[in-house]
Amino acid sequence: MEFEEEYQAFFNTHLQARTGERLRRLKEGHSQAEMLFLKQVWWPLFHHFKYVHPEYEVDDFKDGKRYLDFAYIRPTIRICFEVDGYGPHLKNVSRWQFSDNLERQNQLVIDGWTVIRFSYDQVKEQPRRCQQIVQQVIGQCLSDELDQISLTFIEKEVLRLAIQKGEVISPKEVERYLKLSDKTVKKVLSQLVDKKMLIPASGIKRVRAYRLGNQIKHPR
Repeated sequence: MEFEEEYQAFFNTHLQARTGERLRRLKEGHSQAEMLFLKQVWWPLFHHFKYVHPEYEVDDFKDGKRYLDFAYIRPTIRICFEVDGYGPHLKNVSRWQFSDNLERQNQLVIDGWTVIRFSYDQVKEQPRRCQQIVQQVIGQCLSDELDQISLTFIEKEVLRLAIQKGEVISPKEVERYLKLSDKTVKKVLSQLVDKKMLIPASGIKRVRAYRLGNQIKHPR
């Protein structure tokens, strides 16, 4: 499915699920910058929008409500992605508003959120660098999540390699990374495929590359 079709379905799902202020914020707050982030940064990495919530509402430390550009939420992961525009309105920000924005970020961190910020120019002009940062932060969180899964040490290390790389991995790469024999690597890769942790990415009779499977990308 292409980006435009998947994006529209994603956005419509969130529109239909919201009412009141949450709906208004989604309609007005989700603009060109946020859409560009999804198109140029998120989509090329994942080709889906699972666990992504646009204009996500959180409780404010002043007993009010705040809205995050994007929240990436899984059982053990909470990441806030913000896309900051640069325009005339920034010149009109008062010292108190500036301090309030800093306090907002501090409170998110205290509440257990990882906060990642990009400028609009970064998303527009340096999407690959933004992708690398997203890969790194999510990869680190997913790596921590592996510790909660019942796998052998070698199986976890193979998955950590796949997560860190963010692309397909080959049996030869696993051999070099873990310093194991070809026979042992084939056995471990086969076990991970059976557990749906890895999926063959090329080859049929002889698989030459693997990518992360649904149990890692979309755990229950």
